[in-house]
This record gives sequence, C-alpha cells and structure tokens, in this order.
Amino acid sequence: MTVLRGRPLVKELERRFVIAHSQVDLPGGTVDLMHPENTDALISEEDMVRDDRLPYWADIWPSSRVLARALAVESGAGRTMLELGAGLGLATIGAMRAGYDVLASDYYDDALLFTSANAWRTLEREPRTRMIDWRDLPADLGIFDRVVAADVIYEDRYPPLVANVIARALAPGGVATIADPGRPMVEQFFELLPGLGLRLRNTELIEYDEAPAKQTIRLHHIVLLIA
Repeated sequence: MTVLRGRPLVKELERRFVIAHSQVDLPGGTVDLMHPENTDALISEEDMVRDDRLPYWADIWPSSRVLARALAVESGAGRTMLELGAGLGLATIGAMRAGYDVLASDYYDDALLFTSANAWRTLEREPRTRMIDWRDLPADLGIFDRVVAADVIYEDRYPPLVANVIARALAPGGVATIADPGRPMVEQFFELLPGLGLRLRNTELIEYDEAPAKQTIRLHHIVLLIA
C-alpha cells in the first residue's frame, strides 16, 4: 500500500473531501488549516454501532487552539511529545514549531491524514503518526517527555482511559497537559490520578473569546507522583 505524503497527500484529501480552510493565529504565524467542510457528512452508522464514534476530529475546538498556542512557545528541542486525539493537527503543529519530536495519535485514520497534510502545508515536514485505541494500548507505545490532549474527556468512559494512557506514556520528569473547557467528567479524571501514580500539579485558566465561542479553557498539568 502506497503511503502518500506532502503534496500528493493534500491532493488526495482534496479529491476525497469537500475541503474548507480556517485561519488560526499561533505564535510564529497564522496556520491555514484544511478540514472537511461538513462534519455531519462524515458520520458513519457503522462507527456508531461499533463503538459510538463520532467525527469530532474534524472540528477546530477552542481547547485545541489554546493548547496549540501554549505549546508553540515552549522549548521542545530534543524532547518528545505524544498528542492524544490529534484531530486536524493544530496542537501538533504548535508543538513542532517549538521543536518537539511529535507522535500524533488518533482513533480515526482520516484525522491522522489531515494532521500530516496540515503539518506539511504549514511547516513542510510531518510528525510521526499512529492510530491508537485507548482501550488496547500498543505494547511498544514508548514514553514521552510531554503527553497532551485537547477536550478529550467529554464522556463518562474517557476519564479512566485517558488517565491510563498518561500513566503508561509519561516519562519520569515529564508533564502531561489536558486542555479542557470545563467538562464535568474531569473531576472523575482527577480522582483517578493518585491510584495510577499521577498527580495534578497545577491548572492554568485561559480566557477564550473568539466568535462564536466564549469559554474559560483550563490547562491541567499532570506529573508523576515521584516528580
């Protein structure tokens, strides 16, 4: 099977989808994100029946914008990062701008294709990508200096899954950051951390006011208990 990269990948996505473009301001310059024009058209009955999957990856969420901007000003040279639920790749792009070696992961193949295409269009290089099911983590996932995710704890089943991924993938001395708009399930997520050898180090509150959304985004920073 031929793996498309760069311009051929962009052309293939333009062939398969009705494409729209959105401009997102990040430190280092505005990012032109390509994405499917109509996310409702991506809903698959088969995915819904199998595991209730919906194509949230195709939207640009406020939490991902805030996380991307925060990552873009970090010092990532020589450090590794795992993004959970990469979606369209915005946070991955911010991290790559900061110098991180990023593994972008998602549960949708198409999300990873858009992540690669958007990174190439912005930076002329691509992250490593991997499809990961949080319920069945690969044995060779490895550990990372940073583990990040934007607005992924939005259903009752996700707090233990996300907490377990962080416990598995966060390197000693590393920091995980969850960007969240105030989902009620996050409190359950916090309660699970000590039992997995993790603790909430601190939370930053970032006011987001870009039409049509006005939210307080919380950047929850998590470390190992021994850190």
